[in-house]
Amino acid sequence: MIFIELDEIEYRINQLRKELIQIAEITGLNSRETIYFSQKLDQLITIYQKSSYKKIEICC
Repeated sequence: MIFIELDEIEYRINQLRKELIQIAEITGLNSRETIYFSQKLDQLITIYQKSSYKKIEICC
């Protein structure tokens, strides 16, 4: 399993969010490309939330 720092996940989320906005502007909100990038962004956000929850849980 690959471990990624929360900062790296945040960076990837922000980059993907920018790409998603650009693609949505070009192809529309309901295009396959927009939906694909939206799903990838959702996955990263879920990973981030789970990771940050575990980190908080361990710290306290």
